[in-house]
Amino acid sequence: MSSEIPVAARELIGDQDGVLTLAQAHACGLTDKYVVAALRTGRWQRLHAGVYGVFSGPPPRPTQLWAAVLRVGPEAVLSHHSAAELYGLLPDPAPAIHVMVSRGHRVAPIAGLIVHHSRRLAEARHPVLTPPRTRFEETILDLAGAARSLDDALGWVLRACGSRRTTPDRLAAAMALRTRMRWRTELAAALGLAAEGVHSLLEFRYVRRVERPHGLPVGARQHRVVRVGQRQYQDITYQGYGLVVELDGVVAHPAESRWHDVRRDNANTVVRQSTLRYGWADVTDRPCFVAGQVAAALAARGWTGVLRRCGGSCGLPGTAPSRT
Repeated sequence: MSSEIPVAARELIGDQDGVLTLAQAHACGLTDKYVVAALRTGRWQRLHAGVYGVFSGPPPRPTQLWAAVLRVGPEAVLSHHSAAELYGLLPDPAPAIHVMVSRGHRVAPIAGLIVHHSRRLAEARHPVLTPPRTRFEETILDLAGAARSLDDALGWVLRACGSRRTTPDRLAAAMALRTRMRWRTELAAALGLAAEGVHSLLEFRYVRRVERPHGLPVGARQHRVVRVGQRQYQDITYQGYGLVVELDGVVAHPAESRWHDVRRDNANTVVRQSTLRYGWADVTDRPCFVAGQVAAALAARGWTGVLRRCGGSCGLPGTAPSRT
């Protein structure tokens, strides 16, 4: 059967993970009669109106993504969660496939697809990757703009920087090209901290709720060290005081990860570095308590600064009033 398919069609089928549109089939010389026969005998299968899988059996995920973008139109690209899936940013595929088209391009509702519109699709489109998708930075900003909460939006941009797949400068440049951006001020602030090494929402909250408002010294973010011949990155290192603060945002801490942390802390102790370790609830619900502990540890190691209250309801007694 494959020998009856023109070479041009076979190349398209290979490039598109087994997908061929009716228009492409016609352009390659295949007739409606041929397509109907292939569908009737089960050699082909209909994935969307005018979009076919040139094989039998369940379509794999790459085929589903190609079929969706080809169904919407030749200029369409995968975006949002579907682009993020292709970039390896999601643990599991989103229930619906997200596709983006130019503003003004009308698309009738299609089951299982969410269609977005953009005025700058040409700039947002990745120039070479297939299936067609938005650029990495555009994908992150789309997800941040569509997030259900500010925390979720901040998480997207900070994780993107932390993954080293992009930089704060590149994300800021992409954001500057958008005339409208939800939470622009807050995201810009997060990118500023990301440039200093803040790579997670928990680290962001530590800076904004613990370190800065209480007048603690500025810690070095993602400080690289070598311990037992291995390179490690410390979340916050107060250089000159021998103090490390590690932040763990994982709700469940598997035993192997816990012992990994213990080994890291032990290695720090060998070189006379002490480690304080905090989780999400500590930084979010008890930031003043955390600030007090960090300040006490710093003071014991020679810090002569003044811890201050973060506001009128700060839980730290005997501290200087906030200057903010």
